[in-house]
Amino acid sequence: MTKASIKVVKSDPPETKQVLAEAVTRISEGFAALEKSGLNRKAIIILIQAETKLPLRDIRLVLDALPRLKGWYCR
Repeated sequence: MTKASIKVVKSDPPETKQVLAEAVTRISEGFAALEKSGLNRKAIIILIQAETKLPLRDIRLVLDALPRLKGWYCR
């Protein structure tokens, strides 16, 4: 009977709070810029759905939450 060897790989260290806060801020600001780009909300939803094949309901939920991310997770 042979023993199988298991290789343990350490994951990257977790991101700092500062890095996560900056990422959330950039995501919120990026979405605000997308909304001001001239594409209306329906066009944005259709483009995302065509690329991802995700249900429209899920896309709408995420898009509704994006502007509030900064308020939820950043002080």
